[in-house]
Amino acid sequence: MASFSCSSSSVMGVILLLFSVLLAPARSASDQMILAACKTVGGGSTYFDVTFCLEALGSAGGSGGYQDLAAVAVDLLATNATSTEAKIDRLLGCGGVEVKADDAALARCLRSCQSLYGGIVDDGPACTAAVKGGRFGEATAILEKAAAAAKECEGGFEKRRAASPLTAEDDDAFKLAKLAVALLRFA
Repeated sequence: MASFSCSSSSVMGVILLLFSVLLAPARSASDQMILAACKTVGGGSTYFDVTFCLEALGSAGGSGGYQDLAAVAVDLLATNATSTEAKIDRLLGCGGVEVKADDAALARCLRSCQSLYGGIVDDGPACTAAVKGGRFGEATAILEKAAAAAKECEGGFEKRRAASPLTAEDDDAFKLAKLAVALLRFA
């Protein structure tokens, strides 16, 4: 009968390694690509982090190369802008909910944001076509304009000392535009 002389710490290390391999969730090739891309573009970004990238691209089931992932980010930006524009319409009274008459500063900010988000929505198809057509410079210019519009919208509330009902939407729009730009740099 053979006898093995292994230290208990070696055996425990092997057992832990085995459990981690067996219990680790299997990642699809798509998940692995998204993770790698997000680590590449989000790891050193001052605009968004890896978690934002993973949540955004993972929620849309993105896959493929950097160009395809940038197209997903552009689609998410278009969805965000359309949704934000509808929220602004509701806040301005187009859907029954109205800004109080004595809150002129808020109404001015919302009208300004309505115009800014209208521009993002209008530019969406051209941006999508530019990404898919490999015209990354053109797409980047459109995306940088969208990021600036989101910042301008939020800045208008700050300037007029009005509470912004669009902070989350502005933040997401800005980050999605910057994410798409970052992905295009690697496409």
